[in-house]
Amino acid sequence: MAPQQSERMPATTGSVKTAMTMTEKIFARASEEPQVSPGENVWVNVDVLMTHDISGPGSIGIFKREFGPDAKVWDREKVVVIPDHYIFTEDKLANRNVDILRDFCNDQDIKYFYDIKDLGNYKANPDYKGVCHVALAQEGHCRPGEVLLGTDSHTCTAGAFGQFATGIGNTDAGFVLGTGKLLLKVPPTLKFVMDGEMPDYLLAKDLILQIIGEISVAGATYKSMEFAGTTVESLTMEERMTLCNMVIEAGGKNGVVPPDSTTFKYLEDKTSLPYEPVYSDVQARFLTEYRFDVTKLEPLVAKPHSPDNRALARECKDVKIDRVYIGSCTGGKTEDFMAAAKVFLASGKKVRVPTFLVPATGKVWMDLYTLPVPGSGGKTCSQIFEEAGCDTPANPTCGACMGGPRDTYARMNKPVVCVSTTNRNFPGRMGHKEGQIYLASPYTAAASALTGFVTDPREFLQ
Repeated sequence: MAPQQSERMPATTGSVKTAMTMTEKIFARASEEPQVSPGENVWVNVDVLMTHDISGPGSIGIFKREFGPDAKVWDREKVVVIPDHYIFTEDKLANRNVDILRDFCNDQDIKYFYDIKDLGNYKANPDYKGVCHVALAQEGHCRPGEVLLGTDSHTCTAGAFGQFATGIGNTDAGFVLGTGKLLLKVPPTLKFVMDGEMPDYLLAKDLILQIIGEISVAGATYKSMEFAGTTVESLTMEERMTLCNMVIEAGGKNGVVPPDSTTFKYLEDKTSLPYEPVYSDVQARFLTEYRFDVTKLEPLVAKPHSPDNRALARECKDVKIDRVYIGSCTGGKTEDFMAAAKVFLASGKKVRVPTFLVPATGKVWMDLYTLPVPGSGGKTCSQIFEEAGCDTPANPTCGACMGGPRDTYARMNKPVVCVSTTNRNFPGRMGHKEGQIYLASPYTAAASALTGFVTDPREFLQ
């Protein structure tokens, strides 16, 4: 669908403020300025800094080098440390990364360190949470109007809560550890308006694949992507997280959804800290506005080897696959597994290819064994997955999403074709550099597992 250019409001003069977008308002508040404009560089006060077992050791090293070996972080209650990527492995170097995090957090008395001490069994780790982006939300660190920075590109997931959230490098993280501030450029904003009742065969993954296919992997480079419209308003928090999670695949600096009653309800039992949501002004200036009628969309996939290589799932029905992967920060949430279970339940069939299930967090793992799937007569996801012949749900982790140590699933000995609910399908992303990854929604992934080919989920849901 062709983009629609929005009308630009001229800047006002004198003491009257120019209308601002959500992201601009968050920047203004965080920089203690009454007004900011796209392209302006401002010092922002950071509300939350997150790091994990890949980037944490490097960030810590830079912090100690620049501020001194005995320096203290700017605020022990605003640093969140979550090992999640390379943890269930015998790789000594990966294990050492977790040791570095533990030593630092103990020395700094970091309040939110979700430790994992027994690397063989996550259930023996009451403090361990799982994949950082989902754990951040579940543990109440995602709050409207705030600034959350993380040493991971998919930190943008938290924008679902009306928060400015983006990934940063180790050097920036080291600086934030010492000062609580960072110099950032205010991004211009693209607006994506999605209207219409969501068809029962589509999920948020289809929406974001549609958008990325529309604008390309560079279409939102250093821009904010704001999502609005009746469709977005109807989405659950987990579906909004999926939407914002993949803005980085379009080059976006951040994604953001206006907070509403759905947001506030989710946060009721997650945080006791006060927060103040912000919203784009009616006359806010958007670089470009895109509009979509979701009732006309179909299930999509992103073919190898780029997230913008969009195709209709039904157009790929002749693509034979070797395995299916349901997991990651994008597709490993409770509702993602509920969606997959819905397809398996509707079919009553068994999977034809190995189907791997990797919950994002310990809470999701427990949900698979305790929450009944609607319309199942009380069956849980785990029961439905077992009946369908899927693999047993694995330890909550980033798992095979980005390769990893050789004793993980990711290191395949031969190239395979995989339908995956993850966010990237670059060569080597899940292991073998010649492997082929088709990004898809949990609906499409489950349907494909049942046939052994890339499959439109309407084959089982209608």
